Amino acid sequence: MASAKDTVVAAAGCVLWRRSPVDGTLELCVIHRPKYDDWSWPKGKLKRGEDPLAGALREVLEETGHPAVPGPELSTVTYLADGRPKRVRYWAAEAGPGRFVPGREVDRLRWLAPAAARDRLTRARDRELVGELLRALEGSVPRPPTT
Repeated sequence: MASAKDTVVAAAGCVLWRRSPVDGTLELCVIHRPKYDDWSWPKGKLKRGEDPLAGALREVLEETGHPAVPGPELSTVTYLADGRPKRVRYWAAEAGPGRFVPGREVDRLRWLAPAAARDRLTRARDRELVGELLRALEGSVPRPPTT
């Protein structure tokens, strides 16, 4: 008989991006979670019966204050969390207008250039998604105008 420790925790999140309001360059959203003292992508556990994409968008809104428009699905990441297997499905998502409010789960948010976001992220499995997002967006996101 399988124990609770064998049950996979289902979660979902987004690699949230936007064009800088200042110069139109690509920026990625990374969040700081004080409970773990880490920098990661917005994500969280799915509610019972919740569609993974709907859960990812819900978590993004809850943690960042920004609604998101989903794009391509990215890799699914599996790892152990508190001794239990956790599977997180990720999507690329463009941020809509919103306002971040610090809270208990997420106390800081940064919009960073891709290289800076990669450097800020705590875990290698999160850093790998930066390149994947850039490849997924290649050719599908208009470049900012040059002057």
